[in-house]
Amino acid sequence: MVKLLNGQQKADQNLATFLSWAARKADAEYREMVVRGQLNRKEIARECEFAKSVLLQNPRVRESLKTLEASLRERGILPLPAVAESESLVAAVTTPSPRAAADKARLKRLEAENAALKAELIVLRSQLDRYRVMDSVLSSTGRLPR
Repeated sequence: MVKLLNGQQKADQNLATFLSWAARKADAEYREMVVRGQLNRKEIARECEFAKSVLLQNPRVRESLKTLEASLRERGILPLPAVAESESLVAAVTTPSPRAAADKARLKRLEAENAALKAELIVLRSQLDRYRVMDSVLSSTGRLPR
């Protein structure tokens, strides 16, 4: 029979799972999990077998993770926060994302379409002016001009 846990019991169980996971890890394993200057949250959640949201929403797990990362920074396993931010900024500037390339291509296509529509609008407005003149002559004289 499966025992149902209330929210507090589940939170306690998640904290215990996280703490035992952190105790089993070696420094080399932590180094492999570094992403953008911090431990990979998705990987932690997968290995602990709970949702990634636990790392954000459970205050004791969140604090334990911050403490763990602070100790890893002190030991030189994780980069300092300023170094991590500058590395991510450099990476963002130097490597264009596929989405940015797609957006650029889409922008180019839309600009070309816009230019074509503006040219067509100019032609249609000149025709409209011509038909307005014909309409005014027809309504005043009853005859079409040649």
